[in-house]
Amino acid sequence: MSKMWMDEEIHDKGLKKEIKRRKAGKTDIQLGKRGLTKGFIEEVKRRLKKNHVVKIRILRSYLRTTLEDRRMIARRVAEITGSKLLEVRGNTFILVSRGEGKNNISVRHGLKKRR
Repeated sequence: MSKMWMDEEIHDKGLKKEIKRRKAGKTDIQLGKRGLTKGFIEEVKRRLKKNHVVKIRILRSYLRTTLEDRRMIARRVAEITGSKLLEVRGNTFILVSRGEGKNNISVRHGLKKRR
């Protein structure tokens, strides 16, 4: 499985801990065969507002019904919800809400060098 990392600068330590916890934990929402419905988008927005981080898994049933690549799907969900795409790993991706004030997040597009 290929892994895509984004360079990140996160200034809020609480948010860093939340991202680390979400990376290791289970997915929050699954994107299934119904696709990007209004209800799905509203749920993502609600969770971003509450937790600032959301982990989404794209199910194979949705990948079969669409011609889009998983990275394109992740970028589209990020654009629709007004969030930033942090990472795409397999069929799972992590979104971070755009920070205001103390939760200021800046994500530079590009691949992160692996150590």
